Amino acid sequence: MSNRKVLSLKHFLVRSQALSLYRDIFRTMAQIDDPDYRTEMKQWARTEFHRNKKLDDLPTIRWGYKDSKFALNSNGLIEFSGSRYLLSGHVLPRLKEWMINKLGATIDVYSPSVTEPDPSFRPKPIINESFMQEYLTQLSTIEHSSDINDRLFHSHGHTLEEIWKLRHGGQFDRIPDLVVWPRTHQDIEKMVALACKHDICLIPFGGGTSVTWALICPTNEQRMIVSVDTSQMNKIIYIDEKNLTARIQTGIIGQDLERELAKRGYCTGHEPDSMEFSSLGGWIATRASGMKKNVYGNIEDLLVHVTMVTPKGTMEKSCLGPRQSTGLDIHHFILGSEGILGIITEATLKIRPLPPCKKYGSIVFPDFESGVGCLREIARLRSAPASIRLLDNEQFLFGQALATDSKGLIHSLMDNIKKLYITKIKGFDVNRMCAATLLFEGLKNDVNQREKFVYDIAQKYNGLPAGEENGLKGYTLTFMIAYLRDIGLDYKLVAESFETSVPWDRVIDLCRNVKKRIVDECLKYDVKYPPFSSCRVTQTYDAGCCVYFYFAMNYNNLSDNTDPVDVYEKIEDAAREEVLANGGSLSHHHGIGKIRTKWIRHAVSDLGVGTMSSIKQYLDPKNIFGNKNLIPDDKVTHFQSKL
Repeated sequence: MSNRKVLSLKHFLVRSQALSLYRDIFRTMAQIDDPDYRTEMKQWARTEFHRNKKLDDLPTIRWGYKDSKFALNSNGLIEFSGSRYLLSGHVLPRLKEWMINKLGATIDVYSPSVTEPDPSFRPKPIINESFMQEYLTQLSTIEHSSDINDRLFHSHGHTLEEIWKLRHGGQFDRIPDLVVWPRTHQDIEKMVALACKHDICLIPFGGGTSVTWALICPTNEQRMIVSVDTSQMNKIIYIDEKNLTARIQTGIIGQDLERELAKRGYCTGHEPDSMEFSSLGGWIATRASGMKKNVYGNIEDLLVHVTMVTPKGTMEKSCLGPRQSTGLDIHHFILGSEGILGIITEATLKIRPLPPCKKYGSIVFPDFESGVGCLREIARLRSAPASIRLLDNEQFLFGQALATDSKGLIHSLMDNIKKLYITKIKGFDVNRMCAATLLFEGLKNDVNQREKFVYDIAQKYNGLPAGEENGLKGYTLTFMIAYLRDIGLDYKLVAESFETSVPWDRVIDLCRNVKKRIVDECLKYDVKYPPFSSCRVTQTYDAGCCVYFYFAMNYNNLSDNTDPVDVYEKIEDAAREEVLANGGSLSHHHGIGKIRTKWIRHAVSDLGVGTMSSIKQYLDPKNIFGNKNLIPDDKVTHFQSKL
């Protein structure tokens, strides 16, 4: 069989994603005369099979896995499908009732998503012929595709606006013209060099979980756009057990990284909410934070060495020293660069032995103020568990709707503690109380000591232990929360989350004012039903904490000519202005992308933006990495609280 014939079959398989044909290609391998080429083709087929199989697990128009979603079952109750999560296969008998009573949802008003993108929305690719000719002759080992489904899959992240567009046919003004799948750092170097030669726009793509419009192609980009998908750069290059570090390709997905390290008895401990789908490169590019950062640190704390390919060449330090005093730290040019300077190809991270003991817990407090006071004291004494998160009353009550039995969390809590604490629990107002979930990790004695210390502090703030089971449920529910938006959209509810960091002395005011601002803005835009406006404290520090806000509204009664996503984004923008006016940061870990560039001058000053622009101009004078993230065109605006 000729090499040319095999290459044609290979390109057909990439375009069609016909997984059933992969077994046939293995049968044809024996017909290839060149043994080296035969080996190469076998490796390609295996890689391509796993890439497409993984892609096949993911939906194109919503969050998460295809087999996992909230939906009404035949009995008219909401059920979570699949088998991957704690709630999988369970009915949630109170969730529909909560949607109806809290947000005014009407189950009879069904707004389903399209099942396939609208063919009329599929823009033809812009092809640079000279680039393609040289690519096919010099970089033919780097897989590529111009298939419309591949292009569409790489054109978006997971903001409300992007998912809304996908649910309504996938009408994006601009999408990548080509998708490529490099496998090595050297592949990236060749790709960037060729892009520079032919003036091609490159947009790095990791896990695709961005919530900042970072992956949306600039609508006015006239050059050919190539999405550089790093998913095949997914290997652990080596583990250094003496220095407790690992060298890793940055396309690896978080859960895959932890699983492979665990086989050798190690972990990084980095667990962002999106770890099932987000990549190491994305973590570095956005300065990510994990739920267990109290023990393991944020991504910048884990990073020992990083390599990035820029249009001017490869940027990296010369050694793996744990700390270096060598002027301005180039790692901090790379961290948070959001794809505007180059492609992050490899990183060396700190690793740790797997913790021998893991224990969950939970605490209920009479009110949010008491809970915040407790978390502040725990942080001050540097006694925090691996994860400690505080839900406000709105989220605490929402937890009842996610119960898989008729009792719900409040009744379950009462069952667990009423024998010992019934006299104290009588003083708790269900409409004010809140809860914290805890995760302890480490050596057994250390875990036991820290657990006792945390509960002793909680007692000073009238906090009551609420059981390990509730802690486990609260922690693991984090990975399922994003699926809720899709069933909301089915019944004309729009929802999103956003985060900030804030000093301890501003936490209570900021949370109160932002939630009230959301309610006031909904009234301003004639949203008939009161919104769900809530928050939680998710990470704690010596000087402050991270706060997540969750906001959902019913758009069913907006006028016919009103765009619900536009209304939603105006309300969220107002909430972001309130965050800034109350001393909060522009972002704690999601990054800036394009969705927040209007406020970046306010956040880092004109000089700060000028410095970033100068670095961009030096490393990428032709704007090869032209996603237009991070750096704005507008001037600074100062915000004052409306409350």
